[in-house]
Amino acid sequence: MKVLFSAYACEPGQGSEPGVGWNVVREVSKYCQVWVLTSNCHRQGIESEIGSNPLSNLHFIYLDPLGWVLDWSPQRKGKQRGVYFHYYLWQIWAYFVGRSLHKHIGFDLVHHVTYVRYSSPSFVSLLPTPFLWGPVGGGESAPKSFWKNFSFRGKAYEVLRNLARWIGEFDPFVRLTAQQSTLARATTEDTAKRLHQIGAKNVQVYSQLGLSKDEITNLADYAILDNYPIKFISVGRLLHWKGFHLGLAAFAQANLADAEYWIIGEGSERKQLEILIEDLDITKRVKFWGNLSREQTWSKLGNCHILVHPSLHESGGFVCLEAMAAKRPVICLDLGGPSVQVTEETGFKIPAHTPEQAVQDIAKAMIHLSSDPELRLRMGQAGHNRVKEVFSWETRGRQLAQLYEQILTQEQFGVKLVQKL
Repeated sequence: MKVLFSAYACEPGQGSEPGVGWNVVREVSKYCQVWVLTSNCHRQGIESEIGSNPLSNLHFIYLDPLGWVLDWSPQRKGKQRGVYFHYYLWQIWAYFVGRSLHKHIGFDLVHHVTYVRYSSPSFVSLLPTPFLWGPVGGGESAPKSFWKNFSFRGKAYEVLRNLARWIGEFDPFVRLTAQQSTLARATTEDTAKRLHQIGAKNVQVYSQLGLSKDEITNLADYAILDNYPIKFISVGRLLHWKGFHLGLAAFAQANLADAEYWIIGEGSERKQLEILIEDLDITKRVKFWGNLSREQTWSKLGNCHILVHPSLHESGGFVCLEAMAAKRPVICLDLGGPSVQVTEETGFKIPAHTPEQAVQDIAKAMIHLSSDPELRLRMGQAGHNRVKEVFSWETRGRQLAQLYEQILTQEQFGVKLVQKL
């Protein structure tokens, strides 16, 4: 089977979007002949990896609009200014390159992988082949009842984000992408609803995230802690919508003797969070570790008992998978990507009706898990099993190859049926 991928972000050894792009195309290449359209900014990382570990079925085509290469990646401290404009132009460029390739190669299927963004078009959907879109996300919103705790800057961010999404939904090429999709995959139920609204006929909810078998094994090596004091941990950028203020308020309300709360990450809300912990009188029990490498973050996670991830809107929630793989129970809000990953067997999904209710329920979950080591052990093992069975990249690559076969079989059946009629 010959598959063309649109993967604007695609690079080995990276997290976020580039990691999603790389892991998907690498795993699918075990079953199919794969061609990948990507940006030149990932060329060095890709060629270094395939130079050491050749993959015979994997072919990369590097392109950028008018030769404009935008190195936006946070790992290289690149500037993200103009990235979405660059991405839009890149998608147009990708269509013409893809069309030329299709004439010579004859692809069986086209798959858009990155960006994982439903409100931007994928012009390769216009190629005359079955088109798989996603998973794509971005349709999630912070519940309005939580806005009252946001700063002016936070509220402005939410308004502008909603406006940008609304504009994207009315882009005729976004709607055409949705209509052209044989199957559209959404990272969350919120995004699935929006995909239906803009014209996608066949929509599934499916997380875009995964871990390799080696990563799952390495995370499982961190010993299960049954010692005290209990340590909670939150990981991510310190932004208003990440909900760290909810976790801290719940921690204060739980009032667990000698317990600690560790926070890894930096961001614009750091000062506000420091003021909050002073007001809550928990300064001595909260530790800010700043930005850490992935290995350092895993080490801190291995020294904690429970992950708290009260994000208000996000398509992913990568740290939830890492915590589950490390056999740590997760407390999250029943919103977005974390809600798809975490189950009642692997953690607590807290309803998000109001900030007061959420804080109270998070505090109850903290107390419950702190006092029941057997429950922590049971949820931790269930989380590890779930990641291993559902979220390993190896499993996802195999499932994608099977999905492609199903799509092509259905397409062929449809053609035969039309001809017969």
